[in-house]
Amino acid sequence: MSQYKELKRSCYEANMKLPQLDLVIYTFGNVSEVDRDKGVFAIKPSGVPYELLKVDDIVICDFEDNIVEGVKRPSSDTKTHGYLYKNWKDIGGIAHTHSTYAVSWAQAQRDVPNFGTTHADHLTADIPCAPPMADHLIEQDYEYMTGKQILDCFEEKGLSHQEVQMILIGNHGPFTWGKDAEKAVYNSKILEELAKMAYITLQINPQAERLKNSLIKKHYERKHGANSYYGQV
Repeated sequence: MSQYKELKRSCYEANMKLPQLDLVIYTFGNVSEVDRDKGVFAIKPSGVPYELLKVDDIVICDFEDNIVEGVKRPSSDTKTHGYLYKNWKDIGGIAHTHSTYAVSWAQAQRDVPNFGTTHADHLTADIPCAPPMADHLIEQDYEYMTGKQILDCFEEKGLSHQEVQMILIGNHGPFTWGKDAEKAVYNSKILEELAKMAYITLQINPQAERLKNSLIKKHYERKHGANSYYGQV
């Protein structure tokens, strides 16, 4: 019996939520989950339709992107996942989708503004959009460089990956992460809804203003931190 059976099952279930949440079609997207103790992560195989995906199809890789267990090729985005796991050692799951509104903002090369309290419930910052990758980087190890692109964007904007658990890659699409694969998928759905609401807001009022800082702070701290009071104990 595989020592990675539970990790594969958890990763499989997280991947299957993507079509259920209308975040992907056909073979788009992928989710991975890490096992830090074993030094590996599980990820969806490349190009396998969700309706055909099985637990045993999930591929186990190490942080150098070598296949540890699995008969199928891992996602083409595996090196991006591996790069993030190596550099952000406190994250446990990563999701990548091509959801409509998130991709539209990415193609427009725009951050998603924090227009309202729904956005502020989840993060205090605008959702960042990294600039499109430079030609000389595209010609190198593209997927590896996508991971570096994400870290560079957070460093340049002075953002914390613990607070802002999502990003848009210019002309590409969204990546999200969290403490596990389930949380990463949750963040993908939240990102898509925030992107949708921001788009509609600008259709109604192109001059809509960003939510004022006092309300951002209030709504974020209701749900996060030592003084949060949302939900049940």
